[in-house]
Amino acid sequence: MGCQNVSALSISKALPIKPSQADEVALVHQITDLKRLFDDTFASDFNTRLVKGDDEPIYLPANTGEGKLPAQPFAQVVFAHGFYASALHEIAHWCLAGEQRRTQVDYGYWYCPDGRTAEEQQKFQSVEIKPQAIEWALSLAAGFRFQVSCDNLSGDEFGQQPDRLAFEKQILDQIKVYLDNGYPPRAQLFIECLAAFYNQSPYDELKRLVT
Repeated sequence: MGCQNVSALSISKALPIKPSQADEVALVHQITDLKRLFDDTFASDFNTRLVKGDDEPIYLPANTGEGKLPAQPFAQVVFAHGFYASALHEIAHWCLAGEQRRTQVDYGYWYCPDGRTAEEQQKFQSVEIKPQAIEWALSLAAGFRFQVSCDNLSGDEFGQQPDRLAFEKQILDQIKVYLDNGYPPRAQLFIECLAAFYNQSPYDELKRLVT
């Protein structure tokens, strides 16, 4: 299992030439490591793999080729442009999605793009609270910087921007609920997997955030 390998942090410290801080972050957080950890953890039991995409992120269920989708023997969590943050975000959505949702493209949700109205933004954020609460924990487990994303840079037609601080508080409130009651099983499993690989203590940090 990938979680049992020597941590990437230990590997980086063994290099003969000390990289810059930016280079060290890039060195530690390798997509190849994340893909291997995810696939080693979930491919066998859930027939799902993490896939680097060239465009927008998407979830694709396994398909026999009988429908409109091309045949593919396993489900794909496709993240955008090889970005580590995008991968963690898409993993968070997958960890939350139930069995029926995982049989549908993008879990059966319709994505409203950037430029949403205030009402559309409110609906968008309401379904992003739990995934971002999971993503925050995954990020801490990987020693990776997390940023709350309202994903609406353009604002609505009146130029109004979403209240990021209020949204962040909603996510922190959800984190407290998860700490009290437990994260969803797949999320908790992968949080612990990342924490072991990157030698992090995410639950200590999460408790600090909500106190």
